[in-house]
Amino acid sequence: MKVKVQTLEAKAGGDIQLDDAVFGVEPRADILHRVVTWQLVNRRAPARAARERSDVARTGKKFGRQKGGGTARHGDRRAPIFVGGGKAHGPRARVFTSSLNKKVRALGLKMALSAKAKGGQLIVLDNLDMGEDAKTKALQAKLGKLGFGKTALVIDGDALNVGFARASSNLQGLNLLPAVGANVYDIMRHETLVLTRAAVEKLEARFNG
Repeated sequence: MKVKVQTLEAKAGGDIQLDDAVFGVEPRADILHRVVTWQLVNRRAPARAARERSDVARTGKKFGRQKGGGTARHGDRRAPIFVGGGKAHGPRARVFTSSLNKKVRALGLKMALSAKAKGGQLIVLDNLDMGEDAKTKALQAKLGKLGFGKTALVIDGDALNVGFARASSNLQGLNLLPAVGANVYDIMRHETLVLTRAAVEKLEARFNG
């Protein structure tokens, strides 16, 4: 698959041949759903347990008379109705983890990349170098010409371009990732996927290496 490359100034930067084994896979909703679900489950923090009646350190001695006190016949200060007592039906400690076959995870990422390429939502940039003009205002003007859409995920090579990252930090709807951090959830939740030449090389090497 041949795709046109643009520069940050929205000028032609040549062509690039994308590997069909990575960017030409037919997307399947069930595979994408499985990978996204796996990602979100593993992102969940562990649940902390609350102290229930048996966990509270308070006396178990009966603190009032059975009759004649004018109150209910309580026998334990650890009961949930008292201040300092245990919590009734509190949350239990849980760790949220899920497993997914590596081949399915790799296939899901290929399908996410292919879905953006097939839908015309993939932009390839030559590089993210802004030179001395690495300012938010200047970058915003350039993005308007490139047609990034409302939300865009920009993926660079081994490391993010420092000037571009600084200039884009205050722009809403624009997120950056190094190639090693490319994942299905972030790709699918953004309207446009933007890859640099270096990112394309790294992603293709990731699957073909």
